[in-house]
Amino acid sequence: MSGYIHVYTGNGKGKTTAALGLAFRAAGRGFKTYVAQFLKGQPTGEIEAAKKLRPLIRIEQFGREGFITVKDGPGDEDVSRARAGLRQALEAMLSGDYRIVVLDEVNTAVHFKILPEQEVLDFLDKRPAGVEVVLTGRYAPDAFTARADLVTEMACVKHYFDRGIKARDGIER
Repeated sequence: MSGYIHVYTGNGKGKTTAALGLAFRAAGRGFKTYVAQFLKGQPTGEIEAAKKLRPLIRIEQFGREGFITVKDGPGDEDVSRARAGLRQALEAMLSGDYRIVVLDEVNTAVHFKILPEQEVLDFLDKRPAGVEVVLTGRYAPDAFTARADLVTEMACVKHYFDRGIKARDGIER
């Protein structure tokens, strides 16, 4: 069975949701998915749902709680957490246990220079046959979209966030 590289990017809502939908579908067929979440370190509904689907879906977060500001460049803690996440995802990918590996928000981590683009490309070079890899987040580098077999760009046409409505439990988090 062949595995492909997916990129879900763009400014619209739904990149992580699409990746988790793929994991959910895979679980229905008995396939395991590993999700490494970069830049995220807060409790979410998806983590609680994944607990109910163990061992078919495993999510680990490698961000710290709260938002990362990068106006002065990434902090050492953010870089070390992201690198640990990439190492953990590589271990999961090479273990033979997972059919799908999701690097959630990795595009954004690279954009903000929290992870080097080349390290993610090296990760993709090590992908075993039959493993699907999904890269999510805004600002997907051209090198990622060139390497991908499937690229989906989410475009925001209208969003209630623009009216001041904050993220809601069970819908956005």
